[in-house]
Amino acid sequence: MSAAKPPSAKARTLKVSSLADLQQVRKAIAAQAEREAQAAAQRAQEARRLAAQNNLFQAAVGAVQRLPEPRTTSLKPAPPAPTPKQRQLDEAAALREALSDEVDVSSLLDTDDQLSFRRSGVGVDVTQNLRRGKWAIQRQVDLHGLRSDEARDTLGAFIREACRQGLRCVRVVHGKGLGSPGKTPVLKDKVHRWLVQKNEVVAFVQAPPMQGGAGALIVLLQPATASARQRRE
Repeated sequence: MSAAKPPSAKARTLKVSSLADLQQVRKAIAAQAEREAQAAAQRAQEARRLAAQNNLFQAAVGAVQRLPEPRTTSLKPAPPAPTPKQRQLDEAAALREALSDEVDVSSLLDTDDQLSFRRSGVGVDVTQNLRRGKWAIQRQVDLHGLRSDEARDTLGAFIREACRQGLRCVRVVHGKGLGSPGKTPVLKDKVHRWLVQKNEVVAFVQAPPMQGGAGALIVLLQPATASARQRRE
């Protein structure tokens, strides 16, 4: 017995033999169209759901834009400026050569109870005004306790810097020499010798008791323009 063959396409075709059959065909076509429309709608809805799910993060954060490129800077500290050691050595040597310890200042100092100095052409009223405090002290240097070479270099550098800044009246503290052998004020005498050799110094007097007395000097300096002119000469 042979197997039954599946119905052919012609066998599946509806046969229309009456008006009722035609209406039935129309209903079947309409139902099929409706099913296909519903399926298409479901597919579109599913596609929208999937798209919304895929874009959930973007929908949550909203619109974004690229951040600007960060500005970078080097945090490496700048190297320190080179120290002009040779120039410092040269200046120190020049100061030592310019300020001699052998200068005799006995003829240059006024022989009063408070030894003072005024350069040639400077009136006695200048030293009198220094003693009376008519000039305000603008800066001071303390040489007390330094060795002779250290005190000489320090004093020379101090006078040079004071003139560079345009200072006119300064105080130089040299001490009374009470700690020196034999209680002799060695540094005090040397400071007198060094100051009279500095062209920038116009005059100096022993400080009043309230400003150091016999352990300090009040020094009047040349105006800045005059000091610069004398250095050039």
